[in-house]
Amino acid sequence: MTILGPPVAAGPGEMGGGGTWTRFAAIYPDALFHRLSLLGVGKPGQHIVDLGTGSGTLARGFARRGCFVTGLDISDATMVDAEWLDAQCGVKIVYRCRPAEMTGLADGEADVVVAGRCWSWFNRPQAAREAQRLLSPGGAVALVQFDPVGLPGSLVQAAETLILSVAPRWQGTGRAVVRPDWLVDLASAGFDGLESFSFDVMVPFSHAAWRAQVREIASGSAGLDDAELVKLDTVLADHLHRDHPVQPLLVPHRCWAVVGRATRPSVTPASPVAPDQRPLTGMTVRSAGVFSKLRRRKTQ
Repeated sequence: MTILGPPVAAGPGEMGGGGTWTRFAAIYPDALFHRLSLLGVGKPGQHIVDLGTGSGTLARGFARRGCFVTGLDISDATMVDAEWLDAQCGVKIVYRCRPAEMTGLADGEADVVVAGRCWSWFNRPQAAREAQRLLSPGGAVALVQFDPVGLPGSLVQAAETLILSVAPRWQGTGRAVVRPDWLVDLASAGFDGLESFSFDVMVPFSHAAWRAQVREIASGSAGLDDAELVKLDTVLADHLHRDHPVQPLLVPHRCWAVVGRATRPSVTPASPVAPDQRPLTGMTVRSAGVFSKLRRRKTQ
């Protein structure tokens, strides 16, 4: 399995901005941008709209590759972090405080619409229709997920066990990084030529960075309160010091993406299309690689 570097190792306060996620989240691997470029996403000069941009991690990856990027999010605070990080990388991204479902941008303004690690948080049918509206004819949408994966014996599995010791009712173990239902979202909004791919990598983390990411997971999906987070962090710190003293830690992550094409005229948010009105047929899977394709047959 490929090992990324350098390690995610920043400590509290070292990177400016305010968010734990900003300081400690793993960046997207170069392999993601390479594979997306083979599908026409992230070419130099493209105008890319990044929905749910957060601290701009995905947006920066495209900006560094010569794209013009507009990042949208409903959190001003995370975009302040994003601007600080942009300055460190020497890139310029335009940020707007807008929801993914109603961006206020012009019809056909974007060559590409992307969303990284956030699609599940949106009203997905509305966001998909809005992406369709934003794209120029032949434009592309790309949805990306990049998360720790709980392989047997991994640090992720150990962290999940520790979370369960504090929050026994938590149901976040074995989270699905691959999301075939997102292909349905895009097809239902009129996107065609859908292709998906996935690959696994090992991401190096310092102890501080991994503890911060586990706290982020536990405070979100597990819903732990402050006292429970302190208890979890203490147990995790002891576990790392005792069983994994050598740094950096290698944490398995899975990257998954789906790309679709806007082959029809743009649609407006005022013309919703129910998912069940666009039945899907003709699914083919290429199991020899990690690619899969979903094709919709046109009615005669």
